[in-house]
Amino acid sequence: MTSSADPVDPPVPVPNVPGADAGVHGLPDRSELSLGQRLIVDASAAADIGLRTFVASILSAAMLPPIAAELIRPSGSTGERDRMRFYAELAAEHDPVKSFPAPTEPPRVYSRPANPLAEWIAHGRVHNIRFESSFEAINPAMRGRWRALQNNNVVRAQHWSHDDGPHPTLCLIHGFMGSPYLLNGLWMSLPWFYRSGYDVLLYTLPFHGRRAEKRSPFSGYGYFANGLTGFAEAMAQAVHDFRSVIDYLQFTGVEKIALTGISLGGYTTALIAGVEERIDAVIPNVPVVSIEAELDEWFPASKLFTVGRKLGKISLDDFAAASAYHSPLNYTPLVPRDRRLIITGLGDRLAPPEQAEMLWHHWDRCALHWFPGNHILHVSQPEYLRRMTRFLREFMFA
Repeated sequence: MTSSADPVDPPVPVPNVPGADAGVHGLPDRSELSLGQRLIVDASAAADIGLRTFVASILSAAMLPPIAAELIRPSGSTGERDRMRFYAELAAEHDPVKSFPAPTEPPRVYSRPANPLAEWIAHGRVHNIRFESSFEAINPAMRGRWRALQNNNVVRAQHWSHDDGPHPTLCLIHGFMGSPYLLNGLWMSLPWFYRSGYDVLLYTLPFHGRRAEKRSPFSGYGYFANGLTGFAEAMAQAVHDFRSVIDYLQFTGVEKIALTGISLGGYTTALIAGVEERIDAVIPNVPVVSIEAELDEWFPASKLFTVGRKLGKISLDDFAAASAYHSPLNYTPLVPRDRRLIITGLGDRLAPPEQAEMLWHHWDRCALHWFPGNHILHVSQPEYLRRMTRFLREFMFA
């Protein structure tokens, strides 16, 4: 049975300026906001531009090696273009079964107790789990490179479970570079969800945390260090490995699974909703859903991307066609409409609200909640946590 108490206060104090659900026409126009909301949106948007520049600089560092390889070995450009065409052809079929083959056997999971701090925060039993990924690169041209990976091919997650058997489980997928379990657990008030009766699972994306390869300069580096095709395969592996996590949860007796994700995790969450039908409810939070629509804003990564694209003789149309392979907009959602909730920040400039609105239209104008903050500063976060709670309770504890 769920708790009637409010979610705990967020770890970072934020102004209590409320957001709301979107109307029938989508997100509100600026003129519809109160003075306080406008001030928060403007201030948080200005702060987000600085953060976006920092993150774009990090991405540029990851993109430099494949671009340098193109400069040194121009003959490789044809290979990249051919690999991109492979994903474009898959995307054109709009077939999630073909684009994202399901794991063929359940994982052999190893579990060990997490550190005492994790159990103290959760006030319950917490285990770190791992298993060998069964993912094989979708593109045959990438399989040799992917098989050579070591850390990345070990799937990792943290599982908060109750002693009285499996409960409805809330899964969380973190954002780019944001893999620490402690950070995500506190940020999303997961101890409160746990006390409300949910089991909790925090999933580590490929190339993040302990899945990062040796000599990776930062968590998540591998997502962008293998070129455009490498990003496509990283997304495919993120989907594949999470489906193995679902196999594990169902093997342990879990009957209901809800999925939420932040930023890159929101992108992955929305994509999984178009691939995996065993999800009972889905909540992408500040998601990006169309990469090509965002590129011009991400200076200086946008400039390096243009250089790499021109070296590879890849047109913008070719890039958009290939990127559709891993875009949630390319697939019909398998989660029913009334079990989809999108959350976005009006001041977000890393994942602008226009991205969430694109997903909203594609998802048949499902529930959409906005807050007047940015990508990191989720103003009135307790309000949207309560919104999540009301939304999930109907499906997870029916």
